Amino acid sequence: MTNFATGPLPASVVEALGRYDTPTICNAMEVIAPERRLIGFTTKQLVCPFPDLPPMVGYARTVTIRSVQKSPLPAEEQAKRRIEYYEYVGTGHGPRIAVIQDVDGPDIGYGAFWGEVQSNVHKALGCLGVVTDGSIRDVPQWAPGFQALAGSIGPSHAWVHAESFGGQVRVAGMTVKSDDLIHADRHGAIVIPLDLAAKLPEAAELCGRRETPILEIARSPDFSLEKLKAALKRSAEIH
Repeated sequence: MTNFATGPLPASVVEALGRYDTPTICNAMEVIAPERRLIGFTTKQLVCPFPDLPPMVGYARTVTIRSVQKSPLPAEEQAKRRIEYYEYVGTGHGPRIAVIQDVDGPDIGYGAFWGEVQSNVHKALGCLGVVTDGSIRDVPQWAPGFQALAGSIGPSHAWVHAESFGGQVRVAGMTVKSDDLIHADRHGAIVIPLDLAAKLPEAAELCGRRETPILEIARSPDFSLEKLKAALKRSAEIH
């Protein structure tokens, strides 16, 4: 299923961003938006069971979950809310990334919302993966190619249920609103302001060019402190 509405950015920009890992995107962000050096990215470690998957770039579908307490809604209302949730996740700008905050406080990660079923359903709905501070399970049965960054891995789903969706969430130190553009890989995730997205690939290339002379001398069998100093000077002159 590829039920994607036309996004606010050209598909070519989203595709270009996916050619870089998330640390490189963070470096590039520092170049074009120094004021974002301390905000907009995950700051706590997340588990990534599939580290070899490529970076994912997509528009956020924001959700809060709870698992310690049973949903207070009647069964019929719960079923209705579940359909509404899937309609939210499966429509809008695409591709999409689920960004899910566990609101169980000290019991965060108590029950896993994510496993074999939800990973396959969300993949079919047009999501590339999930970024959550909650737990996941069923790792061997996970939907192929569906990325996961999670707070923990656990065995049970307890009373887990989606409590709200479409609002602002905060996951691993990163604040996200619905439809924010997210870049994520095994290292973590970052929110990319839409007005800066098209500038990031060029800035990423600049960062690479600045690193090249330093890396060349650091990896050289002829390394010396004097050569490192010269390489640092050359790096600083690259614009």
